[in-house]
Amino acid sequence: MVNKNYLRKLMLFVGLLVFGISAVAIPSRSAYGAQVSVDEPQYLLTALSIGEDFDLDISDEIKEEKFRSFHEVGLNTQTIDMNSSGQRLSPHDPLLPMLLALPMRIAGWVGARTLLAVFAGLLAASTLWVSVRRFHVSPKTAACVAGSFGSAPPLCSYGSQIYPEVPAALAVVLAVASATGNPSRRNSILFALSITALPWLSIKYLPVALTIFLLLLLLGKKTDRHFLSVYTTAFLISMAVFYLLFHKFVYHGWTVYSAGDHFIENEFNVIGSDPDIWGRSKRFIGLLVDKGFGLAAWTPSFLVFPAAIGFLCKKKASNWQYIIFPFLVGWSTATWVAFTMHGWWWPGRQTVVVLPLVVIAIAIAVDHFKKFLFPLLFATTIGSIGWIWVAIEAQTGRRALIVDFEETSWPWYRVWSEIFPDYHYMPENTMLVASIWSTLTILLFIFGWRSVDRDKNSPRRKRTDTDVITTDFNCGSSIR
Repeated sequence: MVNKNYLRKLMLFVGLLVFGISAVAIPSRSAYGAQVSVDEPQYLLTALSIGEDFDLDISDEIKEEKFRSFHEVGLNTQTIDMNSSGQRLSPHDPLLPMLLALPMRIAGWVGARTLLAVFAGLLAASTLWVSVRRFHVSPKTAACVAGSFGSAPPLCSYGSQIYPEVPAALAVVLAVASATGNPSRRNSILFALSITALPWLSIKYLPVALTIFLLLLLLGKKTDRHFLSVYTTAFLISMAVFYLLFHKFVYHGWTVYSAGDHFIENEFNVIGSDPDIWGRSKRFIGLLVDKGFGLAAWTPSFLVFPAAIGFLCKKKASNWQYIIFPFLVGWSTATWVAFTMHGWWWPGRQTVVVLPLVVIAIAIAVDHFKKFLFPLLFATTIGSIGWIWVAIEAQTGRRALIVDFEETSWPWYRVWSEIFPDYHYMPENTMLVASIWSTLTILLFIFGWRSVDRDKNSPRRKRTDTDVITTDFNCGSSIR
C-alpha cells in the first residue's frame, strides 16, 4: 500500500510550492491603469455585491464606482438594465463570485487573488493524489510531474487571475477521483457536488461535466452503477432543473449571457453569430503550438502530451477513459465552441479545465519511462521561470500581464516562440510552419502509441500494473 504519511507530505509540499509561484503574480497589473482587466472586474463587482448586499445586482457598485480600487480607468460594464429599476447583473455565472465574496469583503482584490492561489495549490495536490491513488503512479513521479506543471503556466497563471478556470479544473479532478473510487456515500456526494459545480462556474464546462457523468453511467460495473443511486441521480436532475429555472427568472434567459450587452439579440451569440467551424479547426493544434497563445510556447514540456495521450490510448490503463474522453471534449470545446483562441487573457485559458487530466496522462507515461523525467522537469521549469519573469515585469510598469505579455524581455520566449506558427497575425509562412507542427504532433502521438510495445518487451516491465509492489525511497511500498 502507499504510505499515507509520505503521500500527505508530498501533497503539502506540492500544494505550497504551487501556491507560492501562483501568488508571485498577485501584485501584477493585468493592464495599464487597471489591476485586473475585462471579465475580472465583473467577477469582483459581483463578489462585492454578494458580500455587502447579499445579492447579484451590481448597479449600485457601478454607480458608486467601487471598482476604482482595482480598475482606475473607465470600466466596460458589459451589462444592460434588466428592469425599470435599473438592476444590472454581470453576464458571468455566480459560483466564482460566491467563493470570492468573503475574501473580497475582508481583503479586497488581494484577498480574491490569494484565494485563487490557494485553489491552484489544492489543484496540484489533488492531481498528485489522484495520479497515485486512482492511476497507480509512483508518488515520486506524481509529485514531480504535478508539482512542476502546477508551477508553470497556464495552471499557475490562473492561480492569480480572477477567472473560474482553476476552481473548474479542481472540480474535474475531484469528479474523476470520486467516479473512479470505491462506491461510497462520501464519493457519491463528492461526485454530485463536483459535477453540479462545473456549470455554475461557467456553462462552457457543461460538456466536460456531462462526459464524466455519462462515463460513470455507461462504463461502470453493476456495483459501480449503484454509486449513482436514486438519490444522487435525483439530486443531479433537480440541480439541472434548478439551474435552468434560476437563470430564466434571474437572468431572463437560459444562460447568464442574456444579461450581457454584447448578446442582446441572442444569448447564444456568445459562440459567434455565424461560427466558422472549418476556420476554427486550426485551433486544434494552435491551442498547443500557437506562437502567442499556445501552451508549448510558454511551457515547452507540454509538447510531450500528444505522446502521453497516445501511450494511454494504446495501453488502456485502469480508468483511462476518465482521462481521454473528458480531455477530448474539453479540447474540442476550446477548439470549435469558444468564441476565440486569442482572447484578452493569459494563453491557454479555454484548456485549463482539462489540463490536470493531461498532467495525469504525462505522469502515467513518465512513470513507465523514468529516463524522461529529468528532461521533462527541466522543460517545465523553463515555463515556471518565464512566468515569474513576466509577473515581475508586470509589477514594474514596463509591461502588463495581459495587454502585452508577448513583448516580454524573457530571453527564452523571444527565441523559442519563433519556431511556432503565428495564428494571430498570420504571416506568409504560417500555414507551412503549422503543417510541420501538425505532422510532428501526429508523430509524437504515434511514438507514444508504439512505446507501449517497447514497455511490454522490457525485462523490467513484464508485469501487470497492479501485481508488483515496488519501493519508493524509504516511504514504504506502493502499488503501481
